[in-house]
Amino acid sequence: MTESIRDAIAANAKPLLGKTILMSGGSRGIGLAIALRAAADGANVALMAKTATEQANLAGTVFTAAAEITAAGGQGLAIVGDVRNDEDVLGAVARTVERFGGIDVVVNNASAIDLSKTDDVSMKKYDLMMDINVRGTFLLSKAALPHLRESANGHILTLSPPLNLDPKWAGMHLAYTMAKYGMSMTTLGLAEELRGSGIGVNSLWPATLIDTAAIRNMPGGERLVKAARSARIVADAAHAILTSDARSCSGNFFTDEVVLAAAGTTDFSGYSMGAAESDLVPDIFL
Repeated sequence: MTESIRDAIAANAKPLLGKTILMSGGSRGIGLAIALRAAADGANVALMAKTATEQANLAGTVFTAAAEITAAGGQGLAIVGDVRNDEDVLGAVARTVERFGGIDVVVNNASAIDLSKTDDVSMKKYDLMMDINVRGTFLLSKAALPHLRESANGHILTLSPPLNLDPKWAGMHLAYTMAKYGMSMTTLGLAEELRGSGIGVNSLWPATLIDTAAIRNMPGGERLVKAARSARIVADAAHAILTSDARSCSGNFFTDEVVLAAAGTTDFSGYSMGAAESDLVPDIFL
């Protein structure tokens, strides 16, 4: 994997030029950062997200994100849709192929979160997390497979954690843990199922807390953000994975630090939102 990433970087300054990415979510945060990093190469990025209008506490819509992608050097396509809805997902795949001629990359970015204990989590929220996180990841990946098989270097990248059976994480927030691990199980299973197909299937997770609107909106969020890193670190790691050889880079549960270290990065301090490296807050599941 290390050699694959280094070779890709050395071979082409803009390895995603002309490649097409279909991403769930991406109106803001980590998803948008990944999209903008790809756009800097000249990639085509189709975003399927529900956010069609501005929300009071969350900046950005699928339309503003697509405009940012185009301004960054790529071609953005805004698709209003719900990853829980079969017709929306199939329609997003069809629109992406119609506009750009194919699909080279799927990024499963859409995710719902509720860290409540079992007593407190509502079944409505439980169903939401299972439908978006697990079913949505499976469905979007499944729907895009025929087109990924046609790509010269097809990738599926899911933003989900390493599978960690330490009972600590299930005990802290069982419903959310099951939903995120369901995404990771999709990576595990598809990587094995598609072995030999030329499609790389991997998961990526931040090693530390990341500065996002969701964190800033939490109680004490402004304090937490100071102990976080910029979403750029996940975007740079995603770029390294998506430009690697899909045939030799599959079935991995990466953290951003591991990927960038393999690519030769030794100093991560430039990603910090202000805290020293020793004071950064680790992300959950690690």
